[in-house]
Amino acid sequence: MRLDATVAPDEAGARLDRWLAARLPAVSRTRLKGLVDAGRVRVDGRAAKAALRLRAGARVEAEVPPPPLETLAPEPVALRVVFEDAHVLVVDKPAGMVTHPGAGRMTGTLAAAALHHAPDIGGVGGPRRPGIVHRLDKGTSGLIVLAKTQAAYDSLTTQLARRTVSRRYLAIAHGRLPRDEGMVDAPIGRDPRSRVRMAIATGGKGRRSITRYRVLERFADATLVECRLETGRTHQIRVHLASLGHPLLGDDTYGRRRAASPADPERAALVAGLEGVALHAAGLAFLHPATGERVELAAETPPRLERLLAHLRGRVGARPSTRPRR
Repeated sequence: MRLDATVAPDEAGARLDRWLAARLPAVSRTRLKGLVDAGRVRVDGRAAKAALRLRAGARVEAEVPPPPLETLAPEPVALRVVFEDAHVLVVDKPAGMVTHPGAGRMTGTLAAAALHHAPDIGGVGGPRRPGIVHRLDKGTSGLIVLAKTQAAYDSLTTQLARRTVSRRYLAIAHGRLPRDEGMVDAPIGRDPRSRVRMAIATGGKGRRSITRYRVLERFADATLVECRLETGRTHQIRVHLASLGHPLLGDDTYGRRRAASPADPERAALVAGLEGVALHAAGLAFLHPATGERVELAAETPPRLERLLAHLRGRVGARPSTRPRR
């Protein structure tokens, strides 16, 4: 594909990357950025940067080669299997592992490891996301379910859409949440100021997002919280807790102002060693796609969080919640 066009007067001042996205809607923004960075986009005969502001009458030329084949190679990466049968595979994903290939990470993914573990999963769902029904952020550990058959995939995605899949998370947040429990019902959308961030959306934008939380334990300046999702938006728990003024420990994206802990260097070291954020998908429940029976699974709290919790409990001021765990 080749683009050769002139910037119209009413398009003057537009950023090159946004102008290209409007002219080439079938090409992803990530791929367009790669083309610009590779020098395949020229303005008035010269390679240009994505942020260039276009002038009226400028000539823009772009070479868009055919997209790479949508294939994924299996990789022999060990998986911590929690449940498996002929229909579903449930894995306890470690922090630091990406769920499926994407910008910045093409190998070492859960999808590639699952394809090696169960080769037949390759024909389920998308070719680069075989069997992937939902995802966990790279820095989040815990339970994730994959479908091993197309029928199981259809069933599980339907259950997610109907909000009948139960997902329980453990999170360690900055500060002491004042309420023992609560609900955040606030729409989430892409942050217009950053491509890597989500944000609470205003003006009727974004998608409805609901997180219920319950305090399990309070410490001197942190809180152990149980969160349950009613929706599954990108970064949902991270965005919602940050909106309350209590971002997750280790979350540099949504908690930069509270990331440092100069008075407690040991805690700072433990947070730095999380390989992500203080968030763990501890519980998962769904209806089995073949039998209809309810499957309820739990994953132990990983050592990365246990070490941090042990330190927080040893500090003066640690106090359990007055509400019992359920």
